[in-house]
Order: sequence, then structure tokens, then C-alpha cells
Amino acid sequence: MQESDPTSPQGATHWPEKPKVLSRHTVARSRLFHIESLDLRFANGEERCFERLTGSDHGAVMMVAMPDPEHVLLIREYAAGFEDYVLTLPKGLVDPGEDVISAANRELMEECGFGARRIEPLVELSLAPNYMRHRMQVMLATDLYPKRLPGDEPEPLIVETHAIQELPALLAREDFHEARAIAALYIARDRLRNEEITPSLW
Repeated sequence: MQESDPTSPQGATHWPEKPKVLSRHTVARSRLFHIESLDLRFANGEERCFERLTGSDHGAVMMVAMPDPEHVLLIREYAAGFEDYVLTLPKGLVDPGEDVISAANRELMEECGFGARRIEPLVELSLAPNYMRHRMQVMLATDLYPKRLPGDEPEPLIVETHAIQELPALLAREDFHEARAIAALYIARDRLRNEEITPSLW
């Protein structure tokens, strides 16, 4: 376990030296995925070969969109990885030249049929960082208004409204299990509780 150095400013942690990248090359590439192999030498002299998925360098967004202080919008979409429909938060990639706020509002309009007058960063999440470089910017969207843009989904998404305080009931469902969505909802719920958001923000 890494210990803090009491002599450093505010007991900052001293992390090991990053391994040196000896070489990297593409293992496979498809329309969506790029698998890269990394040959690494660690500070202690050990060498290992790691493989990782690399994706879009523009990032991605996930929205906790709340039509009122008690409820959140979830979408039901087909997940090819599970070959089944799942319940999750609206999300999507940031397009080239687009900032995260604009991307969040665009994806919300495409997937849920709503825009948001107020969008603010909530948290940044990663997924399987040993194997993926992917980062997701989670945004809190409030003060919603009806607005739909055409998206790239193969079929219309089903939009559901759920109480954000009833997360245990959502977790009991077989179709709600995406870790990033679960984390985002708990973080949003706790932030709303701590900040005691007033009706004027809605």
C-alpha cells in the first residue's frame, strides 16, 4: 500500500515512476475499435506486453437529465454486447469541434426529445482502465424543454421517468446494470441532497 510522505506538502502521495513504452503497434482495427499492443518496461526492470482498446479522442458524455427535482430520464435501448434491451442514461460521443456542453444537449435532444437550459459537469468516469482509454463526462441537465433532433439510432428509443431517490428499486431490475449509469445516478442524488437545490433552478 502506498503511504503518504508526511514531509511533503499536505502529505501528498509519491507514486512509482511510470513504465517506459518500448514499442506500440496495432493488433486489430474495425469500424469502431482499435486494439493496440504496448511493450512496457517498469521501473524495477520488469517488462510486460499490454493490450488496450483505444477510441475517439474527442471523448463522450452521459447525461443525468431531470425534468423536475425528483425524477430522472432513462432510456431503453438495444445493447449488442448483451443481445438484449437495457435501461440506462442517455449518452454519446462528442463530435469533432464540439464542446461537452453542446454534445450533451445534442445527445439529449436526439435520444430523449428534450433540451436543457442548464447543463453542468458532474463527474468524469472511466471504464475498465486496464484495458480502455475511454473517459465519460457525466453532466447534470436541468430546466428541460421539448426539443427533438434526428439521431443515428436504428429505432426510436423508449424514454422512461424514474424517481432518483428510488435507486435500490432500479438496482433490483435485471435490465439496469450499467456501472457508469449507476455511479452517475448515486453521485447526482448525493449532490442534490447536499446542495439542497432550490426550486428556482428548475
